[in-house]
Amino acid sequence: MAKAVSLPAIASGGESLQRYMQEIRQFPMLAPEEEYMLGKRWREHGDTAAAHKLITSHLRLVAKIAMGYRGYGLPIGEVISEGNIGLMQAVKKFEPDRGFKLATYAMWWIKASIQEFILRSWSLVKMGTTANQKKLFFNLRKIKGQIQALEEGDLKPDQVKYIAKRLGVHEEEVVSMNRRLGGDTSLNAPLKSDAESEWQDFLVDDSDSQEDVLVRNEESHLRNGYLKEALGKLTERERRVIEARKLQDDPATLEDLSQEFGVSRERIRQIEVRAFEKLQKAVRNAASRSLSSPRKAIEAPAV
Repeated sequence: MAKAVSLPAIASGGESLQRYMQEIRQFPMLAPEEEYMLGKRWREHGDTAAAHKLITSHLRLVAKIAMGYRGYGLPIGEVISEGNIGLMQAVKKFEPDRGFKLATYAMWWIKASIQEFILRSWSLVKMGTTANQKKLFFNLRKIKGQIQALEEGDLKPDQVKYIAKRLGVHEEEVVSMNRRLGGDTSLNAPLKSDAESEWQDFLVDDSDSQEDVLVRNEESHLRNGYLKEALGKLTERERRVIEARKLQDDPATLEDLSQEFGVSRERIRQIEVRAFEKLQKAVRNAASRSLSSPRKAIEAPAV
């Protein structure tokens, strides 16, 4: 950013983290119109006050993403701080006229910043990490949870074999990585020696957060926009066939459309195939133009 941005401080210790979480909840979520105008003010005029408001309104998103990386033996406050750096980079590069929300764009910068920090912090990286080792590093716990493997201790031979095959790595790498990751602090550790509350009490929330809803709605909005633009590339007859055959709850039959247009069912089938291919290409092109960034906000949707 053009100037240093003052954010709530994150200190070590359970109480400090809890206080930080309470502080960032005081920053309100932005309405789409307000976010757009703030983005324009920052983008076009370098308004640091606008940038600050964009950042603080998304600190909860950073915290939520950071909690997903709490099992790598690093202070969660440092992980959040690195995520905040990613958020600031996202705001710096945010282009509101592209038509998508900051949260959708920023979450990839946040994740990338956190992952780079974690990898830098582990001696594993100094040994020359391969792409497969990185994949193993960031996915081992998730897969262990799926197969109900014990968090501590060595894996069973069948579990090692399954994980190695799932991630495309050698079994020896799975065993080694599992032992590397075995020294993390338990989530059941109390926040204070005389407290009943545990870390996990503040980290687990099964309900949909505002950030999740925002991202999900934005992705749906983007996909609908791509589809609408792509449909505009079709002829009137092609659009009618695609809408009738692909976009209705009760699709029309080839016979129905052949009677409507006065052509054979085979001709309708040919029109449908050609129109669908054009539609897929147009959707991919629309997504590529809208999200031309090193870290794309979403993948081009399959129609």
